[in-house]
Amino acid sequence: MMRDLSRLLRPRSIAVIGGGAWCAQVVKQSVLMGFSGDIQIVHPKGVVVEGIASVPAVEDLPHPPDAVFIGVNRHVAIDVVGQLARMGAGGAVCFASGFAEAAAEDVSGADLQAQLVAAAGDMPLLGPNCYGYINALDGALLWPDQHGCARVETGVAILTQSSNIAINLTMQLRGLPIAYTVACGNMAQTAQADIALGLLDDPRVTAIGLHIEGFGDTAAWHRLAMRATERGVPLVALKVGASEQAQRATVSHTASLAGGDAGAQALLARLGIGRVRDLPTFVETLKLLHVAGPLDAPTLSSISCSGGEASLAADTAHGRAVSFPALTRGQRQALGAALGPMVALSNPLDYNTYIWRDAQAMTQAWAPMAADHIGLTLLIVDYPHTDATDWECATLAALRVRAQTGRPVAMVATLPELMPLSVAQRLMAGGVVPMNGLTEAIAAAEIAAHLGHVAATAPLPAGAERSGAILSEADAKRVIAQYGVPVPKSVSDVQKSGFGLSGLTPPFAVKGLGLAHKTEAGAVRLNVGMDEVNAVLAELPGTGAIVEEMVTDGVVELLVGVTRDPAHGFVLTLGAGGVLTELLADTVSMLLPVDEVAVKQALTKLKCAPLLTGYRGKPAADPDSIAGAIMAVQSYVIAQADVISEVEINPLICTPTRAVAADALIRIAKD
Repeated sequence: MMRDLSRLLRPRSIAVIGGGAWCAQVVKQSVLMGFSGDIQIVHPKGVVVEGIASVPAVEDLPHPPDAVFIGVNRHVAIDVVGQLARMGAGGAVCFASGFAEAAAEDVSGADLQAQLVAAAGDMPLLGPNCYGYINALDGALLWPDQHGCARVETGVAILTQSSNIAINLTMQLRGLPIAYTVACGNMAQTAQADIALGLLDDPRVTAIGLHIEGFGDTAAWHRLAMRATERGVPLVALKVGASEQAQRATVSHTASLAGGDAGAQALLARLGIGRVRDLPTFVETLKLLHVAGPLDAPTLSSISCSGGEASLAADTAHGRAVSFPALTRGQRQALGAALGPMVALSNPLDYNTYIWRDAQAMTQAWAPMAADHIGLTLLIVDYPHTDATDWECATLAALRVRAQTGRPVAMVATLPELMPLSVAQRLMAGGVVPMNGLTEAIAAAEIAAHLGHVAATAPLPAGAERSGAILSEADAKRVIAQYGVPVPKSVSDVQKSGFGLSGLTPPFAVKGLGLAHKTEAGAVRLNVGMDEVNAVLAELPGTGAIVEEMVTDGVVELLVGVTRDPAHGFVLTLGAGGVLTELLADTVSMLLPVDEVAVKQALTKLKCAPLLTGYRGKPAADPDSIAGAIMAVQSYVIAQADVISEVEINPLICTPTRAVAADALIRIAKD
């Protein structure tokens, strides 16, 4: 159910219910931030906070408040929530703990949380076990602690699943304007994606950062991503936590490679949400998106007055999906005119110090680097904390380059502490991105240049993790063949006797059945001749056997697997196949459903991709056949989604004319 969060998040009136230091802080912080609306306090003992006298009970409030901070114990909170819902309040934050988060120690916690949600009804509720939010645009706070936010006119919204991380982020001194900070708490009623949707209704929000421990309803996240795209508001996520699925023992290569984090990454990619791995990059990426928005190219220019910094920039970008393209003829001509013959021209550029202190000359030299084909120009300047008087020229030049070129420009301090806050605020006011740390700046540029498009179709829901019986290889191949996956001609027999091999052409692959990892068990024999089959069968371990024609013209072996990820949906994993699959760990993951174009694009991201297109004179595999086999696997999974736990083909032998499933595993759910 979608609830209107506008009154709760952008209130004209606030009520605080309860006493003590926490509730007093809510009142104090709203007064300090200059909240212009009405503030009411409810307390039976008639307390006075910041000159505001309390009323004894909820029913004594002069009007239904827009936003309420509930600072009473968990049992009383349920009754208070019910009273507020009945009187038509706009929404509430439940600060009390001891609900579902404590269910392991207190069995009543989960039941109390259910009662709380029932009491709220249609009224929006944040929490329980929730610090609440800071609205720095309007000075409205339901926040029981100190914070580092200041009033802003526009800025980013940050939503966290940790109150402590939320507080720490508000204390950043990197110049990031924070419009909203929301601690999501237990999310008993209103989930993180729903809160973010409510923030998208505010046109003053320029980007949204999400600290995510778990996703929950993937359809809600898809709605958020679609709405954010419509509004032109980029999303960035700091996803933490590995699911238990990634750590459990598995019978397939796919499950061991495509753990919970692979599912999370696949979901974020499907939703077009950029992913960061640490808090500094989180802040710097949001700052870049606030000032410049998504970058239109993954290309960088770097300008510094030190060859060491130029090399450091190049090395920092190495291995990332960004590049420093060679200078064009036009750039060389303009740089030569500005710098003269003594400077070696390149990108990254070391312009030496000949023009230092001359802001106009510096502008003339820097501007050609901010060319139309460059996604972001990095001006590397470290401001000393002793005396930065001589660095005024750099600030002026950066502002002028941005004004003259209209291209995204960042002033980057190699060390985070060498970007003064006052300088950062001045640069930002002029459209230059102040960035604290070279590593963080390049990581942020990579993310901002690769924010994806949201898939039109939501990922398949997975439900709970399910594990059951494993079909034999012969049965698994028979099933997937019915959906169009090519398999070798074969015969099988559970007793390993009575094989009729007429119609089959050697050489053969002979494999034992009833074993999870046949190769490790010595249950796979290849290149078996017609007259050798019986002797091989006699030695082969397993409860049965399968004899099949070998595919002898393969150019590459792939893994095609699907796992039911209970947190993210059905995860399709493509990778290098064969017996070295886990050692190579060359995979890419996506969420189902996918289309054929996306499958072909994903295959190009594999390290083994050159083998598919013909490596060193070898023939190429047929891309249409490979994609067709993968799409056939998807058809099977979608048709049997209620009962499928895992499907794996390893290897899918790819030849110049076809793609054949040489081995298959299917695990179905328990009844």
